[in-house]
Amino acid sequence: MAKRDKQRIGQRLLDGFRAAGAVEVAPDILLPAETLLDLYGEDIRARAYVTIDPIRGEVMLRPDFTVPVVQMHMEHGAEPARYCYLGEVFRKQDMGDLRPENARDNEYLQCGFELFARDPDADAEVFALFHRQLQGYDLSAETGDMALLMDAVRGLPLSTARKDALLHHVWRPRRFQRMLDRFSRPARGLGLSDSQATWSGLRSPEEMTVRIARLMADRDEPPLAAEWGDRLNQLFNLRASAPEAVTQLRGFAEDFPAIAPAVEQIASRFTAIAGLGIDPASIIFDASHGRTTMEYYDGFTFTFTAARADWPPVASGGRYDALMAVLGKGRAIPAVGGIIRPGLIAELEAVQ
Repeated sequence: MAKRDKQRIGQRLLDGFRAAGAVEVAPDILLPAETLLDLYGEDIRARAYVTIDPIRGEVMLRPDFTVPVVQMHMEHGAEPARYCYLGEVFRKQDMGDLRPENARDNEYLQCGFELFARDPDADAEVFALFHRQLQGYDLSAETGDMALLMDAVRGLPLSTARKDALLHHVWRPRRFQRMLDRFSRPARGLGLSDSQATWSGLRSPEEMTVRIARLMADRDEPPLAAEWGDRLNQLFNLRASAPEAVTQLRGFAEDFPAIAPAVEQIASRFTAIAGLGIDPASIIFDASHGRTTMEYYDGFTFTFTAARADWPPVASGGRYDALMAVLGKGRAIPAVGGIIRPGLIAELEAVQ
């Protein structure tokens, strides 16, 4: 696919974001790695190009725009604010990324839009903007909400330590399930008394004492009742059209009251989306949507995908309020945004 075609499409998308009131920004291509890498999920951390600069220290080629745009906004921006951008991102690929014709590019264009505002309908506005930008390409729209899943975990009758452990792995479904299964069984004894303890390794005796006390407390915690694990798995596996999903979620909330506020927020979001001229019945709600993407998404998530099983999403995005609080050093503003891959749009246009 010719580079000029990707740039042409990228510029057209950028024009659409500018028309929505966004200011174009251009974050550096070479970014400080030490602070930013911790904000990405494991997938992006593993794929980032990282090197050592003799003056700047550990640096990386830009793997994503959202984090540096947030960092820029929190240092200099006022609220509300809208930004758009177009440029290359750089990610290592692996054998799982091969397409029949060739591997995905390690360098590819992203065009994106970020909205920092306290408007309760901001999610719907951003989704509708992307929907308009992508009309005519026969893409499937899917949404989710990470806040729903995190509220469900927080509502389990478990200790804070166990809930925190599950929340830490909510973006890693296999590890999460193994941990949930372990918490659903009686804990095994440590098999080690204080008289048998031998201090070794780099940890101090004090650190080891704290660790042993934590393990002892976990050993004494009763297992999670089977019905709670079943409810959680049924919720995480929910996938249906938006209207049907809202009906099912309200049913779940009767037995899972911790999720009731998130369910009503999801319902309100779809009402707002309908008010912007998009039929919610055309949107799939997948409760586990977003669990394997960026770990900074903590609310609404969305993707637009082509009917190509070997392709990544043509567009993706979501809400990342917690990231704003981390980078804002105490100052925070709600934020939602997303990206489109002009190269994939160019491929779709080539076969139309």
